[in-house]
Formats: sequence, structure tokens, C-alpha cells
Amino acid sequence: MKRKKIGKNGSGQKEGITRRHFLTSLGTGAAVVAATGNLAAEIAREPEVLKADETARITLSINGRRHHLLVESRWSLLYVLREKLGLTGTKVGCERGECGACTVLIDDVPRYACLTLAVEAQGVEITTLEGLMAGDELGPVQQAFLEEDAFQCGYCTPGQIMAAEGLLRSRPKPSHEEIRRAMSGNLCRCGAYDHIFKAVERAAALRKGKGGRV
Repeated sequence: MKRKKIGKNGSGQKEGITRRHFLTSLGTGAAVVAATGNLAAEIAREPEVLKADETARITLSINGRRHHLLVESRWSLLYVLREKLGLTGTKVGCERGECGACTVLIDDVPRYACLTLAVEAQGVEITTLEGLMAGDELGPVQQAFLEEDAFQCGYCTPGQIMAAEGLLRSRPKPSHEEIRRAMSGNLCRCGAYDHIFKAVERAAALRKGKGGRV
């Protein structure tokens, strides 16, 4: 008969994993599995991401008119304005929020239409370049850009005008530094910045002469 090997504690138990240790290990493993299961359940409860081609019915308020549309969730406001509503005054530029050619006003605040989803633009008032005109009559900012020759190729001009309009709606008499700061998000590849700044100052004077916002 083999003799039991005495451990360091002199208890006479065999060295290695005891029954108690084995059961304890099982309990720890079960806890880990349970925790992992809870984590998986939390992940499963996360909001489902809409597929790019899913459609939604939305209503957009643009230049004082309401438009009822069926759009895909991935469509940008820029795409809807140009391709679905024919409002091509808003220009396609970089389409990644760097040039400002697609600037529109959302509740009087300049925003890049290329970075705004159409489905996000419900319940707000959207103003595009077309909305600054009264029939065939130019708005004060448009008139000021014409008078001050604030463009060359003219491609960025609609976005520049909308950024200037947004500034003047919040600050009717901006300082030169405030104008520079407000227009800094709109790039002019022709470098007509001096004329653009003068045009914004001129627009402020024209708006004042007509009693404020037009």
C-alpha cells in the first residue's frame, strides 16, 4: 500500500488540486461566463444602425415652403436640395466640410449641407441662396457682392453669401475681425478675400438702409 505524500501543512492531503479548489474554480469560471453573457446582451441591446438604402418620409421647410419627400437615410441635405428639389444655388464642392461651397442657413446659422443628412433637417427652417431674393430682385448681401466685385470664378460665391448672411443676421454691425472670423470657413480659390470682406461691410450698410433683415 502506497503511503500518502505529506504536504507542507502536514495535513496528509495529496499535493495538487483538491476537490474544494476544483469546485471553486468552476464557480469562478461560471461567473466569467455569466459576465460575458451580460456583456453580449448589452451589445445586443444597442440601437440598430439604419441601412444606407432605407427610406423615410420627411418634411423639410425651405425658404418658407414645406416639401414632403421620400428620401434614403444616407442622402445629404446637399443632394436633396440639388437633385430632388432643383435648388442648384447650393454648390457641390469638396463634400467633406472643408470648402464651404454648400453653405446654407439652418435656423439662421450657417451649416455645411454636405455634412447634414436630409433626415436631420426636419423641424428647422432652411434658407438657401434662392431664399434671399424677392422675385428677381437681389438681396442686400447678393447686391453687395456684385457692387464690390467679390468674386472671380464665382463658384464659391453662393456659400460665401450664405455665410455672410448668417453673420449679419446675428450681428448686424460686425467688426472687421468678426467678418474675417465668420468667413474663415469658406474658401475662395481665386483669393478674392479683400473684396469679400468689403462686400460684407457693404451688405451691413445696405441691410441697415432697408431696416434690417430682408
